[in-house]
Amino acid sequence: MSAPQIFYADAVLFDMDGTLTDSISAVEAAWGKVAQDIGQDPEHVIAATHGKRAIDNLSKFKPQIKEHEMDDEVTKFEETILFFADAHRLHGPESRTASTVNSPMYIDSPIGFSPAGSGSTTPALTPGPSGPPSRASSIVAHHARRPSFGSRLLNLLNSARSSGIRIQDAHFEETIEEDEGLLPQHPGGEALVNKVDAHCLEAWQLEASNVDRAVKILPGVKRMMDSIPAGRYAVATSGAKTYAYGCMTRVGITPPPITITADDKRLKAGKPAPDPFLLAAECLGYDAAKCVVFEDSPSGIRAGVASGATVIAVCTSHERSKIENCGAHYIIENMEHVTCEMEGDRLKFSVAV
Repeated sequence: MSAPQIFYADAVLFDMDGTLTDSISAVEAAWGKVAQDIGQDPEHVIAATHGKRAIDNLSKFKPQIKEHEMDDEVTKFEETILFFADAHRLHGPESRTASTVNSPMYIDSPIGFSPAGSGSTTPALTPGPSGPPSRASSIVAHHARRPSFGSRLLNLLNSARSSGIRIQDAHFEETIEEDEGLLPQHPGGEALVNKVDAHCLEAWQLEASNVDRAVKILPGVKRMMDSIPAGRYAVATSGAKTYAYGCMTRVGITPPPITITADDKRLKAGKPAPDPFLLAAECLGYDAAKCVVFEDSPSGIRAGVASGATVIAVCTSHERSKIENCGAHYIIENMEHVTCEMEGDRLKFSVAV
């Protein structure tokens, strides 16, 4: 191995997913679901969306979404990513018990049910002009034509059993089978429907719970972030607030005060345009040309290069051959191959290449 290469910078601009965190499995599952919903090849959609903003990807693959609906659609999509990330832990085979499902620790969310305090709630950006998401909560998508009361309840009961939910009222179920017309008159009938409805997962959610797609912190990240003084680093990500804060908090990263997310209204364009990194550097009070960018995706690397920063590419989500022609100044396996320390008023980087 050759001697480490040394250089200096004023501040650091981190990408998030694939650089600080690994949620690629959950992200790909969410885009795979979008592909299935629109009848396209999941591999094509996943490849076309990596490293780009959800708003840009949804505009491309779901052009029917109206402009005034887009913020809600982005939030809904990013909640789907986080559901895929948490599903195995929260709803997997070992967690499917009546005591868990009926625990008061569970709260309604737009994609199912999630634990209170799990990190799925998005903190407000500091600074930033746009507030946290404000979508109304719901549990299961409601269809334009609802089946009969009895059919609906029988389906819900069957779904509840597959999720490990116990229904105690056997006589009530017999009544359903004997005469659907009596259901609305049955004491507590509608209440039981609502109770089961609120604790049932849709088919894709049940599938999601069978695979562990938990968000992980990548090698060397904690040491690198701990070595940089506060006020000298920022995050600039293609994820919007819901996803960005959700991922970082799940792995123990405290989002820095300067966290530029894809839904920041000050941005005119997302990666591969340099705007996210330029804005992050400006908010820190440093010239982007004197900053270091850590990135993993081709579009992010190009954005960093276009900003004028020194770019360190990590091979955490792409093979080296996929990113080596994107203009990065250094390419390393992960952050374990680079160190940072203060020398005077500057950051000194040592890169093992």
